[in-house]
Amino acid sequence: MKRVLITGASGFLGSNLRVALEKSDKKFDCIFLNSSDYDLTELSQASKMVKEHRPDVVIHLAALSGGIGANTERPADFFFENSLLVTNVFQACGSLGVKDMIYTMGGCSYPNSASSPISEGEMWEGMPQGNSSAYSVAKKMGIIAGQAYEKQYGLKTKVLVPGNLYGKYDNYNLDNSHVIPALIRKFHEAKISNSPKVNLWGTGSPIRDFVYAEDVASIIVDLIDFKHIETPMNLSSGNGISIKELSELVASVVDYKGVLEWDTSKPDGQKEKVFDVALMESWGFKCDTNLMQGLRKSYDWFSTNYEVEGAIRL
Repeated sequence: MKRVLITGASGFLGSNLRVALEKSDKKFDCIFLNSSDYDLTELSQASKMVKEHRPDVVIHLAALSGGIGANTERPADFFFENSLLVTNVFQACGSLGVKDMIYTMGGCSYPNSASSPISEGEMWEGMPQGNSSAYSVAKKMGIIAGQAYEKQYGLKTKVLVPGNLYGKYDNYNLDNSHVIPALIRKFHEAKISNSPKVNLWGTGSPIRDFVYAEDVASIIVDLIDFKHIETPMNLSSGNGISIKELSELVASVVDYKGVLEWDTSKPDGQKEKVFDVALMESWGFKCDTNLMQGLRKSYDWFSTNYEVEGAIRL
């Protein structure tokens, strides 16, 4: 039985991946690890992890991530920690004989100037958007690492670029959450406190492409047994929606009736970012949970667990 080691297994995508692996008809010997098991910012710890578990496949999800606010305030932290998480895990896996890796990185690593829909061929045509460039460049190193460690050590890496993930097990801490979990929490708390308005960042005009985390997790499970696939590969819905329209959708799902007030002094980020999913679809994959369905599932999970101590990252 193939032994599969997952880093960052208690994180957002990792938690969805655990569920997908447990539900899958495919059977693997899975090792789910998080930062309390090994400090992967230390090469000695990354090497210890590989030596102790001897995986056939490593799914490397561990990362320090956050929204615009966190990236703007702590760019050095995001660059330093993510650089170490890339270099140490690749070095440990390559030098100790791991044969296959699946590595995920954010769509924010694409150039700020990239056309929309963004194709994989545009990855190196410019610098990422400024607010998240420290994180983005650090994660982008995984593409080069994959090429280098395959050439020197035979470590084959599939690099996946999910769109803007949302779903169950997300991070709802308003200091470092992404847009959908932030909206869900803000509207939910405004509803239960009878607040007449909710303040939101920016103008609401940027267009984004959102993908339900369960869809991405299911594709990752299928990719474990793939011998070869052209990467990096976008994993997303391929559909765009403005942040304003999204906010109105989330408010309706939460059943919040108050006013949405936009603080235009706050940054918007990149104007439009929709992903070209032709490569993904050419391999027979789809991320087909529609946005309203996914938002309802996400809010159902959040509202069920909101008052359960330790169930949600708040």
